[in-house]
Amino acid sequence: MYTDLLRLSTRFSAYLTRALKIDINSLICRIGYIDKKETDRFIEMSKKRQELIDTAINLFTQHGYHGTGIDRIAEEAGVSKKTMYHHFRSKEELILAALKHHDGLFRNYFMKSVNQVSDSPSDRLLGIFDVAHAWFSDNAFFGCMFINAIGEYSNRDSAIRNACQDFKSQMTAFVEELAISAKAADPQGLADTLALLLEGAIVTAQVAGKPDSAETAKVAARVLINNAVQRGHAAA
Repeated sequence: MYTDLLRLSTRFSAYLTRALKIDINSLICRIGYIDKKETDRFIEMSKKRQELIDTAINLFTQHGYHGTGIDRIAEEAGVSKKTMYHHFRSKEELILAALKHHDGLFRNYFMKSVNQVSDSPSDRLLGIFDVAHAWFSDNAFFGCMFINAIGEYSNRDSAIRNACQDFKSQMTAFVEELAISAKAADPQGLADTLALLLEGAIVTAQVAGKPDSAETAKVAARVLINNAVQRGHAAA
């Protein structure tokens, strides 16, 4: 499911580039002082940058960050190392760009999928683990890109670590919003607990190869959600 979204994003990026080119060319005709060759060069460089990011995401996901060299990324993206370093001054800078792009794609996919589970906020909370199960069952599942990144870049001052923490905070905030909508008692505490269950399920699915870890976590989540919602309604 998520891999399909990534492919769709790549096709959309290509479409957007073509659309952008048409708009800019139209602007050139109207204004007359923008150099068309420079415009085309800018569009081509932007396209190359996105290809590098998409290629890096695929390789980092499958082979890890330290296990993926700059040469391989450049080769598979079909660009020279000079071109790559024009866009990214270092491998770490490319990793950050890949994480940020993946962040937007994955959170949009995950939140949209959870919201489609049901109109009921409490059912959506439980649906988190149904969406996780579908993710774990995908042949392209190699664990969480952010958990893997923190495992390889654990320095507390690392910008990569900070990007991973931001992603996890946003995911937990989404769960908390659902808990608030469900009128659960202590929505922040419930969100933190459910996020912890989800993280454990992700690692178990990756390390032990058990996509059903999401179902195991769901059993515990159901008890926690029902209890929190009942206490919330009783206190209302």
